[in-house]
Amino acid sequence: MGLSKLTLSATMIFVSLFSISFLAVQAQSTDDSEVEVKDEVDVTDELDLKFAGALEFSDEGTLFVGDNYNGAIYAFEMDADDMDAQSASGDIAPFTIGDIDVRIASILGVGPQAVEINDMVVHPISQEIFISVSRIGGLASVPAIVKVTPDGGITLLDLASLSFTKQELAHYPDQETTFRPRGSMGDGPAPRDLAKGNVPLSSLAIMDMVYHEDELFVSGVAYDDFLSTLRRIPYPFDGTQTAASVEMYHIAHDQYETRAPIRAMSIQEIDGQDQLIAAYTCSPLVLVPLDEIVDGAKIAANTIADIGNGQPLDMIPFTLNDPFSNIYDQPMLFLTSNSRSPQVIPVGGLNGAQVVTDVDFERGPKLDLGPIIPFGPVGEPVMFDGAALHMALLGDDLFVSVTRDMWTGSLNLDANPTFFPSRLHNLHAEFDFPQYEFGGGGQ
Repeated sequence: MGLSKLTLSATMIFVSLFSISFLAVQAQSTDDSEVEVKDEVDVTDELDLKFAGALEFSDEGTLFVGDNYNGAIYAFEMDADDMDAQSASGDIAPFTIGDIDVRIASILGVGPQAVEINDMVVHPISQEIFISVSRIGGLASVPAIVKVTPDGGITLLDLASLSFTKQELAHYPDQETTFRPRGSMGDGPAPRDLAKGNVPLSSLAIMDMVYHEDELFVSGVAYDDFLSTLRRIPYPFDGTQTAASVEMYHIAHDQYETRAPIRAMSIQEIDGQDQLIAAYTCSPLVLVPLDEIVDGAKIAANTIADIGNGQPLDMIPFTLNDPFSNIYDQPMLFLTSNSRSPQVIPVGGLNGAQVVTDVDFERGPKLDLGPIIPFGPVGEPVMFDGAALHMALLGDDLFVSVTRDMWTGSLNLDANPTFFPSRLHNLHAEFDFPQYEFGGGGQ
């Protein structure tokens, strides 16, 4: 899953000032001036995690945690035998856990405003939900991971008790370079825009992680001028990694881009070969054949679509079984965004997709109301009540979502069917009137 993900505000600002150990272990000190390129695996028993960001599981249940402050990925071994395994989502009914941020804050001993939720994944065997968070206070950002069960149980994961290995990233960006504040549509930056000038580029070092056939694929930025980077790291970690730069043509921006990283991605078989499908901000979709991701490569990704303005959060592969539409066993991608309704993209529709460049369009930026966007095989938007800040597949037939309720503003953990991933409590339709009689074509 991805750091949809990554909270760019107070977390990285506070952590750059000071970091304390929430796990009651002594953090190692490292002289950054002596380490320009990190490319080694650490099997020390001393856990020095400073930020719990992007999360991913291996097929066997190893938990990968991205630490954007340390520039490293941690792999924690988790014994599924000790968990309450549920073999299929049929064992789990749709549920809601209200005010999930308040409940997490209570466990951490702070108020809900001092908790930032960074990412969420589901254990492939036990179907337990894991959420990475930052506890902010006293000029310190403290990492933590909580475990949530469908029956509402919430516990703090004791990372210090788990065996782990650590892979440091090659070409980790410096922590001094920050983003440049900008305004909107020609206006100067507003006060809230200025805060972006305090956020280091290194906060995007690990944006999303996908585990595929004993390798961890990692998107993010590196220190080079060609900032957008794809890494592939074998697991178990052996100290080796591949780092390739990525360029793509951005339809809406009408330019070739090499800096902004991939925000969300998935690996699928497309046109007879394994390819990485990736979504960027404002929101082009590109394909990258896995055999092109080799060390030192400068990849020209194949742009095939553009959904429109907004920032993708999660890209979730799932199999659609929709009894109402008579659609069964269809591989799909569920793409969420901070600015748009979720998009359901048929994987089969990506086969044979036209690859486009700047010569295929008139010059100039392209906004949502123009005739070009959306472009390509982008699938269909679906109803989703509220804002899905983080989402993951729960079993085979449910999505679990950290959802901001649009009316109450509460942050809830909802699980809904993949064929209808929304709640109805904020809607008033014909079916809700007391005079309505169900039957015939009714629902």
